[in-house]
Order: sequence, then structure tokens, then C-alpha cells
Amino acid sequence: MDTQLKKGVLELCVLSVASKGDCYGYELISEISKYISISDGTIYPILRRLTKEGVFTTYLQESQEGPPRKYYRLTKEGFIKKEKLELEWLTFQNAINNLVIGGYKND
Repeated sequence: MDTQLKKGVLELCVLSVASKGDCYGYELISEISKYISISDGTIYPILRRLTKEGVFTTYLQESQEGPPRKYYRLTKEGFIKKEKLELEWLTFQNAINNLVIGGYKND
């Protein structure tokens, strides 16, 4: 998948996974990687920016596999942002599907 196209939807992917429950960075990467190819370095800047914007709150939780993990929890604003981006995505997806699948008619 084209890198620029992927960048545009990663924020929605992060919010969608996080909306199902609190998770830590690697967990988000693992879940998103099941569907699209991404690198670790792609998600963490998004998480930092969204946390700074108030979309996430964070907390540390002890881990049996190593140091404490930083968990991300969507705020009310985060759920609102997710819904907004989801609507934008569905509208965009419909428009592209109409153009590509429905075909362009030049009258």
C-alpha cells in the first residue's frame, strides 16, 4: 500500500483499536499489523501527538515481562474524534468506490 495513503488512515486505525479498550503501544502495533504493514516508529509519534491533544490519557502498569508498560486510554474527546474520522473515512470510501467501481462517465 502506498505510504502516503497509509499515513492518512493510521490515526483512524489507532483510534479504532484503542476504542475497544486500553492498550499499550506494542499491542496497538501488533493489532494494526494484522491488516496493514507498519513499522514501530510509525505509531509512537501518532500516540504522542494524540496524547498531547487530549485524545488519550496514559498510565503505567507493571508487566511480568519487563519494565512497566504505558497504557493509552481514549478520552471522551478521543471517542468523538474517532467517530468524526470514521464518518470522514466512510464518506471518502463511498466517493472513491463510486468513481472506481461505478466508473467515470464523460458525457
